[in-house]
Amino acid sequence: MRVTFMQRSALVAILLLAFVCGLSAQPGANRKGSLKPLTLVKSTPEEAGLSSANLLRADEIINEAIAEKSIPGAVLAVVRGNKLAYLKAYGNKQVYPDTVKMTPNTIFDMASCSKSMGTAIAMMQLLERGYYRLTDPVKMYIEGFEPYVDPQTGKKVDIRMVDLLTHSSGLPPYVAPDIIKKQYGNDKPESLLDWISHCKRDFRPTTDFQYSCLNFITLAYILEKMTGMTLTEYAQKNIFDVMGMKNTSYSPKAQGKSEMMKLIAPTEKQADGSVLLGEVHDPLARVINKGNSGNAGVFSNAEDIAILVAALMNGGEINGARVLGKATIEIMSSVPKETAKLGRSLGWDNYSPYASNNGNILHPTKTYGHTGYTGTSIVIDPVNNISVILLTNRVHPEDKGGVVRLRALVANVVAGSIVR
Repeated sequence: MRVTFMQRSALVAILLLAFVCGLSAQPGANRKGSLKPLTLVKSTPEEAGLSSANLLRADEIINEAIAEKSIPGAVLAVVRGNKLAYLKAYGNKQVYPDTVKMTPNTIFDMASCSKSMGTAIAMMQLLERGYYRLTDPVKMYIEGFEPYVDPQTGKKVDIRMVDLLTHSSGLPPYVAPDIIKKQYGNDKPESLLDWISHCKRDFRPTTDFQYSCLNFITLAYILEKMTGMTLTEYAQKNIFDVMGMKNTSYSPKAQGKSEMMKLIAPTEKQADGSVLLGEVHDPLARVINKGNSGNAGVFSNAEDIAILVAALMNGGEINGARVLGKATIEIMSSVPKETAKLGRSLGWDNYSPYASNNGNILHPTKTYGHTGYTGTSIVIDPVNNISVILLTNRVHPEDKGGVVRLRALVANVVAGSIVR
């Protein structure tokens, strides 16, 4: 059948119209065809492709932990894409000296989650801004920082930036503040840095995994040398304020943040009968580094963390603000090939022995997150586009609570609630 010129013209017009309509129908597309910035919105679980009925089991599990006195209370948040699909508070944020009910906006001492949401993201920003390379030796930034020395051959092997970020440096896990005071006669950060620079290295870098607060304390010192800013100042200006995380800060008590102080859950009871409130629980961070520490010190709440994880799942941007580039996030959350067997990505945990908070259903290698000694946990599964934020103050009032099993059970329930 012959097609006339008019018929051909009409067919072309129809195809063009269909193409243009297809563009405008794309989710988030504007008239020019470019994508609109995603905004974090509150939604029902069903609107985020989750089952409300399934998520009720998470409520039961958390309430059981409270009844067993494993924790005084908790806040759970579930983020799917750009939707805050679940936000609930359970139990009490304080049981000593008075009982105070937990609320969804309660602020927690994030403990070692600070390594990820503070130090790691700050260092990844500096990486993408050209301040250093992952393969740079630490001694480039800290004069006199000693290498590993092979006891058999005497061969020296430098500790690199990537070794600190993946806990494969060989640095000891921790050092008590009393040891620093006894050796140096003071409790200054400079003394701690000197101790780290010269302490025994436990193994050749990259050959083993040893979780170490000293790795991230070292990174914070390096950040200060690179930027001329403390970690507290840098993270506030370049992460928390940029992302609109209004209830997130290092050392809220020392900074006089009175509005934040009203919302903070206390941690451990002290010898004098007081409780730590707005002061970081970790001894090195509190006593030596005065709250400005790479291993701990961030205070935050579920809604603020929801902004951050939504940005990380959305290529670094949410609510019109960007924290990292898309490629940077992919590198940050991927386990380096050189240390693939260790399971740690750059400041996060994918599948190391410490990653039980990921549960058993979320993606086995791409899921990444972190936990905090006080009872906090963040889990991000970029494959299923879902994050689980479980915040407790299990150390209140007497550091006797436990959340290891609870975290995994909740993660499994949230993963099992995905229906589309």
